[in-house]
Amino acid sequence: MRPTLRALIVFLVGIPLSLGAVTVSVRLWTMWLAYLGAALLLLGVDVVLGLPKRRLKIKTTLPEQLFIGEPGVARLAITARWRRQATLEVLPELDDDLAPQPAFQVTVKAPEAKGSATATLEIPLVPRRRGDHGVRMLHVRWTGPLGLIERRIAMPVNAKVGVVPNLGAVRAIALRMYSDRSFMAGMKVERYLGDGTEFESLREYVPGLDHRAIDWKASARHRKLLCTEFRAERNHQVILAVDSGQLMAEPVAGVPKLDHAINAAILLGWFCLRTGDRVGLVGFAEKIRAWADPQGGMHAFARLQALSAEIDYHRVETNFTLTLADMSTRIKRRSLIVLFTDFLDTVSAELMIENVSRLARRHLVLFVAVKDPSLDTRTLAKPSTLDALHEAVVASDFSRERAVVLERLRRAGAHCIDATPGEFSMQLVNRYIEIKRRELF
Repeated sequence: MRPTLRALIVFLVGIPLSLGAVTVSVRLWTMWLAYLGAALLLLGVDVVLGLPKRRLKIKTTLPEQLFIGEPGVARLAITARWRRQATLEVLPELDDDLAPQPAFQVTVKAPEAKGSATATLEIPLVPRRRGDHGVRMLHVRWTGPLGLIERRIAMPVNAKVGVVPNLGAVRAIALRMYSDRSFMAGMKVERYLGDGTEFESLREYVPGLDHRAIDWKASARHRKLLCTEFRAERNHQVILAVDSGQLMAEPVAGVPKLDHAINAAILLGWFCLRTGDRVGLVGFAEKIRAWADPQGGMHAFARLQALSAEIDYHRVETNFTLTLADMSTRIKRRSLIVLFTDFLDTVSAELMIENVSRLARRHLVLFVAVKDPSLDTRTLAKPSTLDALHEAVVASDFSRERAVVLERLRRAGAHCIDATPGEFSMQLVNRYIEIKRRELF
C-alpha cells in the first residue's frame, strides 16, 4: 500500500490552513494536530473499506495457438470476494515478440448476495514473430473508495501460446471451394482442360474447334467427327524454397517478410497438392537448414505445415552460391522452383542474379519478393520538409534499383512477382495457375 496523489494533496492543503490559524492566534496551533488526525483517520477508513489483496483472484486463459499476422485474445476472469464495487487497472507484461498493450480498466461490481463478484477482461495478443510467446505477469493496482490509498500486486502468469504460420487463408479457400459451387465454377484449379498433353476425353466436333484435334480413328468407329480433349499433366514437381536470412526478418505491415513468405508458400503448397503435383520444401540461409523431398497427395500437407513452422529467423547473410548449388544437386528432375527471398539493391543482388540465372537454365524459377508499400508511399508523398524530401529521393532510388534487378531476372528466364503483403498470396496462386495451364514445366 502507498498513498496516492490525492492523499498528498490532502496533507498539503493542511499546511496553509495551519499557518493561517497560527497568524490569527498562537493558541490555534492545535488545529494542525486536529487536521493531521482527521487526514490519518480518512486514510485508515480508506484502508478498511478498500479491497484486500488476499480477496482478489485472477485466472488467465490463453488461446491454444495464434496465427502470425492475426491478433488473438487473452481472457482474464477477475474474481473479488468483497461486498463493495472495485475498479482495477490491469497492465499486462508480455513477451518481446508480442506487441505491447496499454493498461486496461475493469470494474468488479458488488455482488447482489454474499459471495464473490466476477468480471471479464480481454487483452489483445498481437504476435510479431512465430514461436512460443505469452503473458509473463499481470500488474494490478486499485484504490479504496476515497482514493487515498493505492494497492498494487504483481501476479505471475508465465502462460505461453504457440504462434504458427497463418493457415487462415488456406482454410477459408478450402471451405469456399467445397461449400460454394458458384465459387468453384469460377476457379481454374481442378481440371485444366484444353492446353495440356494428357488425354482427358472425346467430344463431338462442332464448328469453331481446332480441326487438328479431330481423332480420325475414333471418328471412324463412331461414324461421326470426334475431337480429343487434353488436360494439363499432373505429378509435376514443385519446390518451395524459403530464404530465412537477415533481410527476411525485417517486418512489413507488422509481420516479418519470412512469415509472409511462409504463409504464401503454405497456400501455394495446398493448391499444388490439390491439383496432383508433388511438393517439396527448402529452408535456407547461409546453408540449407530444412529439406523435405517432394511428395504428392493431400496427406503431405501436414508435413509441409510442420516443417514450415521449424524455419526460424537467422541473423546471417544469405549465401546464394552455396545454397542454390546444393539445391540444384538434390533436385534430379526439372521442377518449378518458387524462390521466396529479398534484396536491397543492385550491388548486393549480383550474386543472387548470377546463381538464379544458372538455376533457371535447368529448372523453371519463380522469383517471389515482398514489396514494402512504404516505398511507393514515400516516393509519391509531397515533401513538406527537407527530411521528407531526402526520404522521397532514397525511396525512389530503391524502387528504381529494385525494378532493375527484377528486369535482369526476367531476362535470365525467371518469372518474377513483387507484390505488397495484401496482394502477395493471390498473385502467387494466379501465377502458378498460369504456369500450369501453359505447361511451362
